[in-house]
Amino acid sequence: MSADDGVVLDPLVLRGVFGRVPAGVVVVAGVVGGAPQGLVASTFVGVSLDPPLVSFCIQWTSSTWPLLEHLPRLGVSVLGVDDEAVARQVAGRGDRFAGVDLEVTAEGAVLLPGSTAWLETSVHQVVPAGDHGVVLLRVHALRAFDGVEPLVFHGSAFRALLP
Repeated sequence: MSADDGVVLDPLVLRGVFGRVPAGVVVVAGVVGGAPQGLVASTFVGVSLDPPLVSFCIQWTSSTWPLLEHLPRLGVSVLGVDDEAVARQVAGRGDRFAGVDLEVTAEGAVLLPGSTAWLETSVHQVVPAGDHGVVLLRVHALRAFDGVEPLVFHGSAFRALLP
């Protein structure tokens, strides 16, 4: 891996530097063929108020993103501090939503109870960015839940914010 100026960057060192930035954890999910499908992202960020846009990044090698990218609606659940097990399960293999409580909107967005916030979205644009794509999502509806602290990903580990 090299930067434009010819400097060779070690991918493990670069990943370690990226991991020093604390990030919220979200599940992006929708209904595919009658069943929930989703993925976990720690690159979620608000982008624009007008129009209302948020974003996350997706690795081009993802096997789940091709199932989700053309759905009419995607749910974004901003996970709460008690959702670490859910994050690990949805990020894993097999039935990612087995035993997980879900709410599904009329448009097919999948949302997880216990989250600190929900957003019902649709894909606005996908921007190529190296080995990832930056997915811009248009927000159609949202809800915040007071009293639920966010789950944070930092240094390759899930963490809670201190009061």
